[in-house]
Amino acid sequence: MRLEGKIAVVTGGARGLGAEMAKLFAIEGAKVIAADMNELSFEQENVEYYKLNVTDVDNCQQLVNDICEKYGRIDILVNNAGITRDALTHKITDDMWNLVIDVNLKGVFNLTRLIGPKMMEQGSGSIINISSIVGEYGNIGQANYSATKAGVIGLAKTWAKEFARKGANVRVNVIAPGYIMTDILKTVPQDLLEKFAKLTMLKRLGQAEEIAKAALFLASDEASYVTGHVLDVNGGMRL
Repeated sequence: MRLEGKIAVVTGGARGLGAEMAKLFAIEGAKVIAADMNELSFEQENVEYYKLNVTDVDNCQQLVNDICEKYGRIDILVNNAGITRDALTHKITDDMWNLVIDVNLKGVFNLTRLIGPKMMEQGSGSIINISSIVGEYGNIGQANYSATKAGVIGLAKTWAKEFARKGANVRVNVIAPGYIMTDILKTVPQDLLEKFAKLTMLKRLGQAEEIAKAALFLASDEASYVTGHVLDVNGGMRL
């Protein structure tokens, strides 16, 4: 098993991409803490639920304390929790802007600034930020979301440098998914989904388990010499 004995935290782990990552990590031998505001949408051996609001610093600290008390370490962190509040720039309210920034960007910072130093003390760890294709190329109606997804790329590249100091083998990477068939996309009209698919070289939309497999690679020792990297998983959409 590729993650045998590892302790993994997956934020936004109750459903969607986070749930697929949590399940696959557990199958591969990890003890997984699926941290989310919502209850788990699945049952899986070696996956435990932790109610977490990533915007709440005290809640983040308690999560880290509880995991370290129970397991003694944290080996893998996947910063996946995220939301959207889409609108054209001139229609984005302060509340819409602030909420997306708080969850998608500040939430990533809140948890990683606690776990990153602990990984340095351990001497090893893998952190994976979930970005998006719009974090690299932008998207009409998603100024707030695009800004956060670009931001987590910048954070990852900074942390790849910071957390590897003093000989620590802490790797920090990013996955930037394209259009992936999650519950959100299932509400999109079929003709629009077909348009999205045609934008890719593979002429299809991605599946959540394909993102989970990419995360498994980056979390595992197979990616032991990979850090500071943005892994595009988008079917060749931008070739």
